[in-house]
Amino acid sequence: MCYYYQVRFGTKEVSCVPNIKSAKKRVKVTKAKTLQNKMFKSSLKTEIKKFKAALAGGDKELASKAYVAVVKKVDKAVAKGILHKNNAARKKSQYTLMLNKMA
Repeated sequence: MCYYYQVRFGTKEVSCVPNIKSAKKRVKVTKAKTLQNKMFKSSLKTEIKKFKAALAGGDKELASKAYVAVVKKVDKAVAKGILHKNNAARKKSQYTLMLNKMA
């Protein structure tokens, strides 16, 4: 648990290091997993942007390829526990509607 104390113009965090070996490991593992999740979320957002750009461009074939990539990425996010399955279902439904409106 980290504690905060009041400094003259703001708050300052006191660094805290766990004493127990398993707690130290949890800190390391959590940092690594958080970084991996951030990287995956970033790549997911990039795929979504590519899909939306393809839609805006009006190229049906490119948009359908991007759609497949986005759906695959969203499904992987659910499998990794990054997105909730209902959230993923809603996103896939929205992207499908966007793609079908192009036709």
